[in-house]
Amino acid sequence: MIIETRAYARAGLLGNPSDGFFGKTISISVRNFGASITLYASPELIIEPQPQDTNEFRSVYHLRDAVSTLGYHGGVPLLKAAIKKFVEYCEQQDIRLHNRNFSIRYSTSIPRQVGLSGSSAIIAAAFRALMQFYQVEIPLPVLPNLVMATETDELGITAGLQDRVIQCYEGCVYMDFDRPIMEAQGHGNYEPINPSLLPKLYVAYNTDLGKQSGRVHNDVKSRWLKGEELVVATMADIADVARQGREAILTQDIELLHQLINRNFDLRTKIYNISDRNMSLINTARACGASASFTGSGGSIIGLYRDDAMLNRLFVELKKINARVIKPYIS
Repeated sequence: MIIETRAYARAGLLGNPSDGFFGKTISISVRNFGASITLYASPELIIEPQPQDTNEFRSVYHLRDAVSTLGYHGGVPLLKAAIKKFVEYCEQQDIRLHNRNFSIRYSTSIPRQVGLSGSSAIIAAAFRALMQFYQVEIPLPVLPNLVMATETDELGITAGLQDRVIQCYEGCVYMDFDRPIMEAQGHGNYEPINPSLLPKLYVAYNTDLGKQSGRVHNDVKSRWLKGEELVVATMADIADVARQGREAILTQDIELLHQLINRNFDLRTKIYNISDRNMSLINTARACGASASFTGSGGSIIGLYRDDAMLNRLFVELKKINARVIKPYIS
């Protein structure tokens, strides 16, 4: 029996990054890109490395470029951490696992280090494969917590729940991470939104080499924990953008949604340092008449466009700064 599972890239539409601050967000799955897991029974447990996991390089420059885009260890540590966290969860739930072994390998088409959540997609797909192999059901609201804990607890990656929720639920989801809700049930309230209600959306991402993610939120998080007024108030305002955005989507107020996407990013600039490269993405898209905000921590943007003429302008202008534009496939 061969098990094949998949998880998709994601883009934060509104409220990003308030998910790590008891806020609210709206995210979409971007099915244009995905991570796949293949798992099959074997005499021993084997994690099959992929070309990006190699320790052989053509030159020091090849090594530099590989580390810049893939990190230091590739995808194998993600699979090891996912398997470990899955086994620990089953032990905590008194779920007895059969003793058959398996081989597991991954592949991914998700551009790395541009804020489309490639690492968590590999982990989410791995959990789905393990659940099938061992015939274990993990409640859907709980699964994002385990995917995130795999990254934060096992690999030391700074991560929020938003990405993991949308990769587990897929489609379009409004997420409420209000503190009393989180403390009462251990996870947020997750409300799927019919993707057919969404307006014309584009996603654009850098095709230049990126940098490893996971460190962007550290300073803001510490300032928020200290109660710095600017950070606390701004993060609350970012969360409220998502609340308003939910209503705008449901009532089909496209102009308000356009404004909210821009406001989300503009609020972010009050507390985060934005690189020239990322500002160029935002400014180029807005100069075309589109709205623009980060999909994650930087490297890719999302927004609304009005018509095909505007979309074509986005293709042309963003290509000039080494960025690729796609229409996200969400359903």
